[in-house]
Amino acid sequence: MARKIIIAGNWKMHKTVDEATELVEQLKQALADVKDREILVCPPFTALSAVAAALDGSNIQLGAQNLYPADEGAYTGEISPRMLVDVGCSYVILGHSERRQHFRESDPFINHKLKVALDHGLKPILCVGETLEQRGEGRHKTVVSMQVYRGLHGIDAEAMKEVAIAYEPIWAIGTGQTARPEQADELHWAIRNNVEGLFGEDVAQETCIMYGGSVKPDNVDELMAQPDVDGALVGGASLNVESFIRIVKFQA
Repeated sequence: MARKIIIAGNWKMHKTVDEATELVEQLKQALADVKDREILVCPPFTALSAVAAALDGSNIQLGAQNLYPADEGAYTGEISPRMLVDVGCSYVILGHSERRQHFRESDPFINHKLKVALDHGLKPILCVGETLEQRGEGRHKTVVSMQVYRGLHGIDAEAMKEVAIAYEPIWAIGTGQTARPEQADELHWAIRNNVEGLFGEDVAQETCIMYGGSVKPDNVDELMAQPDVDGALVGGASLNVESFIRIVKFQA
């Protein structure tokens, strides 16, 4: 079975409502002919509603950058899965290294959020990745494997069909550095083996494992040519119309 290909733009803390809608208006016209891969944009929370309206009827899906694992309550500054579904989100990014680093999110907390997302019909993109120090010490595979095992703890094979995994070497996020294609594929292969150990070969072969970490128009083709790289989680380059179009239309 062919794996799902996902190209997602994580806009992080960028774009006002007007800027966001202008960007997606251009994207949906330029990408209307793309049929063989899923296209996803993840704006900041303030722009979700406007972007959802602008994307209506297009082939571009809407995702969120995070959620809090409760339907409602006294959680000042947070956003619930019900709210994300209500505004039109189909995906949600969870466990991004910036959430782990700046907001001290742990593997068990990320696992809890992943389960809640699935319970609400959202498709999680679980982010995993190692620091430069961990790679230098030769612990990169162990670190990433533990994030996979802990992040996916307690879900079943059927639910796993709705989950994508994004491998993001932390040392390559926002630095301009990119893992060499063979480095990326080595970790993608290891992640797929982790998934196989948990859920079996069929699920592992169907799981979309995306690469994130300074994906750009000039490296996307080579990255996507790797046998275990199934998509891309794009940061800065997704904020530019021409760059993101070129990445979505990669030629591997």
